[in-house]
Amino acid sequence: MSKQKMKTGSLVLMIFSAIFGFANVTVAYDQMGYASIIWYAFAALVFFLPSSLMFAEYGSAFSDAKGGIYSWLKNSIGERLAFIGTFIWLAAWIIWMISVASKVWIPVSNIFFGSDKTTTWHLFNLFTPMQTIGILGVLWIIIITLCATQGFEQIAKVASIGGFFTILLPIIFVFLSIVVLILHHGQLAEPIHGLSSFIKSPNPLFASPIALLSFVVYAIFAYGGMESVGGVVDEVDHPKRTFPRGVIIAGILMAIIYSGAIFFVGVTANWHTVLGNNQVNLGNITYVLLNNLGVVFGQAIGVSHPVALTMGSWLARFAGLSMFIAYLGSFFVLIYSPIKSFIEGSDPQIWPKRVTKLNRHGMPAFAMWLQAAAVTVVILAISFSGSGAQKFYLILTDMANISSTFPYLFLVGAFPFFKRLSGIERPFVFYKNRIMTNVVVTIILIILILGIGFTAVEPLLEHDYQTAFWTIFGPVVFGLIGWLMYEFGLLKKRRQQLQ
Repeated sequence: MSKQKMKTGSLVLMIFSAIFGFANVTVAYDQMGYASIIWYAFAALVFFLPSSLMFAEYGSAFSDAKGGIYSWLKNSIGERLAFIGTFIWLAAWIIWMISVASKVWIPVSNIFFGSDKTTTWHLFNLFTPMQTIGILGVLWIIIITLCATQGFEQIAKVASIGGFFTILLPIIFVFLSIVVLILHHGQLAEPIHGLSSFIKSPNPLFASPIALLSFVVYAIFAYGGMESVGGVVDEVDHPKRTFPRGVIIAGILMAIIYSGAIFFVGVTANWHTVLGNNQVNLGNITYVLLNNLGVVFGQAIGVSHPVALTMGSWLARFAGLSMFIAYLGSFFVLIYSPIKSFIEGSDPQIWPKRVTKLNRHGMPAFAMWLQAAAVTVVILAISFSGSGAQKFYLILTDMANISSTFPYLFLVGAFPFFKRLSGIERPFVFYKNRIMTNVVVTIILIILILGIGFTAVEPLLEHDYQTAFWTIFGPVVFGLIGWLMYEFGLLKKRRQQLQ
C-alpha cells in the first residue's frame, strides 16, 4: 500500500505551523507600529518565497542524507564551511533557549497574576528582578535537560497542545479586535496619519534610517524555519507542481495575516499610551497587548470598569497559558533535536568521543549538558550585567534575531555551488536559469548582509556597547568555536589515520 502524500492544503498548514508566530506580530508593532507592515511584506517577497524554493531543491536532492542542513552544505561547499555554518545554526537554537529560558517566567506570571510581575521579583531578597529571572532560567534549563536526557520524547506531545493554543490565540485576538472596531464605528486607537504612518515608526529607537533598515532582520526572523520544511519535499504529492504552489500560497497568506494582525493591534492599542513607557518590554509585550485588548473589549460592550479589567486579566492569563505550553513543548524537542541532528550528520571522528556517545535512551547526554552549561553561562552573564528589563529583553531579542538569520548567508550563498553539482538526482527543480539563480542569490545575500550589519552597527552608533557586544557575540563566537573545533578534530583524525 503506497504512503499517503501531502496535498497543497496540508503543505501550507505544515509551513504555517513551522514558521508563523503571533509574538512576531506584537514585537513588530512595539518596534515599528504600522510601519512594520511594509517590511513584513518585503521580507515575504524577497526572502521567504525565493529562499524556500532553494531549500526545497536542497531537501529533494539530499532527502536520504542524515544531518539536515549540514548535509546540504557539506555536499555543496565542503565539510569545513558546512561545519562552521551548521555550528552557527546550532548557536541560533542555543540563543533561542537563552531567550526563552528567561522569557518563560513572564507567561508563568501572567497565568497566576494576570499581568507581568517579574520586574518585582526578588529571590530571597538578595537578587534584583533580572538576576532572579536569570537564576530561574538556569533552573529551567537544568530541569528540562535532566528530563530530556532520560528520553522523555513523549513530553514533546505537549507541543501539539501548545500549537493548538498558539493558533487559537491570534484567532481570538483578531475576532475581538473586529468586534471593537465595529463598536467604535471604525475609529482606531492608533490613528493613521496618511502614508507616513506606514513608513515612520512611533518608537524613538527606530527613528534613524539605519535603525529602520535594521528592522529587516526582525521581518526575516518572522519567516525563519523554512529550512526544516525543505527536507519533506519527497513527502509531497507531485512536488514539482505542489511545492512551489504551497510555498507561494503560504507566503502570501502569511504576509497578509502578519500585516492584518499588526493593523488589528492598532485597533485597541495606542502606541504612546499603551507601549511608550518603561513597564513594557520585548518579553511581556504580547501579554500587555492581550490584557489591553480585554479591557478595551469590555469597555466597548458596556461592562463596568472593574469587569473590563478582569476580562483583560483573564485574556492575559489565557495568553500566558498558551505561550507557556508552546514554550514547554518546543523546548523538549529543540533541546536535543538540533544538536543530535548535527552530531549524527557530521563526521564522528571530528568530535571528541564523549560528545558523540548516546546514552541508553538514545540521547547525546554529554553534548546536551555541554549545551546547558553554555546557555547557563550566557544567561547569568547577561542577567548579572546590571541592565534593566527593557535592555535585557532587547539584547535577548537582537541576539536571537541575528543568530537565526546568520546561517541563511551560508545556505543561500552555497546554492549556486549546489546547482553546479553533477551526478546527483534532482526530483524537484525550480531554478532552471543560472543567471537568474545568481541574481536572486545576490539580492537575498545583499539584504541579509545589510540587515545583519545595520542591526549590529546601530547600537554602536547609539554608544550602546553592551547591546552591540551581545548582538554580535552569538554568530561570531560560535563561528570561531566551530572553526577551531573542526581544525582540532581534523588534526585528531589525521593522527589516527597515521597510526
